[in-house]
Amino acid sequence: MIVVTEQPRTGRRPGRPDTRETILAVARAKFAAAGFDKTSVRAIATQAGVDSALVHHYFGTKRELFVAAIALPTDPSKVLDRVAAADLEELGATLLGAVLAVWDSENGESVIAAFRGMISGGDTTLISTFLMQIVLKDIADRVDEPQGSAPLRVNLVASQMAGLLVTRHILELEPLASMPTERIIASVAPTLQRYLTGDLD
Repeated sequence: MIVVTEQPRTGRRPGRPDTRETILAVARAKFAAAGFDKTSVRAIATQAGVDSALVHHYFGTKRELFVAAIALPTDPSKVLDRVAAADLEELGATLLGAVLAVWDSENGESVIAAFRGMISGGDTTLISTFLMQIVLKDIADRVDEPQGSAPLRVNLVASQMAGLLVTRHILELEPLASMPTERIIASVAPTLQRYLTGDLD
């Protein structure tokens, strides 16, 4: 009698029910450690033990994978398209209006919850990666005047936007928490515009 024993499988594992969550966990850790630009889908797939094609199957692009990793309910590129099309002189107001539109939308609570979770968990590297490499990277390329000033400019913008997010939606300090969007834009956008294109001396 011949007994056939099942040989252990080798190679990358196929998609299993827990594979998606494994990919997300690996992606979250790698994005936090190395940032968006220096993290490749191939490296994420290798550590997760799957093929790169499976990562793309589940999540699409690397940007979409990052969005899923930090649990945002919408792809920020859809919001940032209008910012990319804005005139340089209107960049501050357009950026602020686009971000406020997300915070105050039907997905706003999920967005705030994602950031609140990262803050409370001490995972601030993902927040900085999101702000600097997703939201503000393309803007930095447009405001590097004088040359070399872009990093400071976008850091100042990030500080203003992060402070507004925390004050309005996490601490919920009044009157800012209930202030109409138009009034916030009128009050804050000039400061953002100065950070982006004004004299910083």
